[in-house]
Amino acid sequence: SYTHLQQAQPVRLGHYLMSWFWMLQRDSGRFKDAGKRTDKMPLGAGAVAGSGFDIDREFLADKLGFSSITENSIDTVSDRDYIIETISASSILMMHLSRIAEDLIIWSSVEFGFIDLPEKYATGSSMMPQKKNPDSLELVRGKTGRVYGSLMTILTVMKGLPLSYGKDLQEDKEPLFDTMKTIQGCLKIMEGFLELVEFDTDRMEEVIDRSVLATDLADYITKRGKPFRKAHETAGQLVKFDKKNKKLDVDIVSDILKEYDIPLDFFDLNESVERRSLPGGTGKKALLKQIADAKRIIKG
Repeated sequence: SYTHLQQAQPVRLGHYLMSWFWMLQRDSGRFKDAGKRTDKMPLGAGAVAGSGFDIDREFLADKLGFSSITENSIDTVSDRDYIIETISASSILMMHLSRIAEDLIIWSSVEFGFIDLPEKYATGSSMMPQKKNPDSLELVRGKTGRVYGSLMTILTVMKGLPLSYGKDLQEDKEPLFDTMKTIQGCLKIMEGFLELVEFDTDRMEEVIDRSVLATDLADYITKRGKPFRKAHETAGQLVKFDKKNKKLDVDIVSDILKEYDIPLDFFDLNESVERRSLPGGTGKKALLKQIADAKRIIKG
C-alpha cells in the first residue's frame, strides 16, 4: 500500500480491491438517496399556483408510479434539486472511477509492472511500435472533468433565479442527459477492463522495500513497554541502516533485536499482514469478513 505515492505497509491485493467496493457502495447509496427525493409527482402544480381543475393528485401519483406528490406548487415548478443531486452523485462517482483508473495506469507502467493491460482496452502508438497505452483508463480519467462541468453548469443556472420559473431552467436537460450518458459509458469501460485485467502478484511482492515493516517494529517495541515516540525513533534508525546496506544485517543490529527480544522471523511480510486482523484490516479473517459483508449488500 502507498501513502504520498511511497511504499507504506504491506497489504493483501484483495484488501486493496475491496477499498474500491466501499467507495462504489457509497456512490450507490447516494444515487438511491437522491432517488427518494426525486420520487414525487409534480403533476398538478400548473404554471406556478396549482391546477384550476379538481384533480386527485394522490390517485394520479399512485397510477403513475410515484410514492408521493410534491407539496408546494411554487417549489415544484422551480425545483431542480433532484438534477443537482444526481449530477453531484455522478461527480463523486467519476472522482472514484478516476482514482481507480489512475492507480491502474501507474501500475501498468514498466516501472511498476503490477498489471498486464487487456488488449481490448489498450491502444498502440502511431509512431512507437512497442507502445501499449491505457487509453480507456485515461478517457475515464479525462471525462471526470466533463461531469464536474455539468455540475457547475446547473449550479450556475440555479444560483440567481427568483421564484418560480425562468427560461434559464431549459438549460437543465443537457447537463443531466450528458452526465447520464457519460457515467454509463465509463462504468461499462471499467467493468470490462476489470473483468480482463491480470495482476502480477509476484512482481508486487518482488518490489516491496523491507522498510515497510518499520511500523510493525515500532508497534512491537511499544508493546514491550517503550513510548511510541522512542519506538518510532528506534525503528527509524534500523530502517536507515537497512537502506544504506541494501539489506537487514542481523549481526550489526543484534543489540536492538536482543534488547527488545525481537524474533528473527518477525520480518516476514505475510506475518505483517496477519498482524492487522482487526475489523477493517488486511488480515485474512478481516478480509473474508469484508467480502462476506459486501456480498450481503449486493444481494440486498
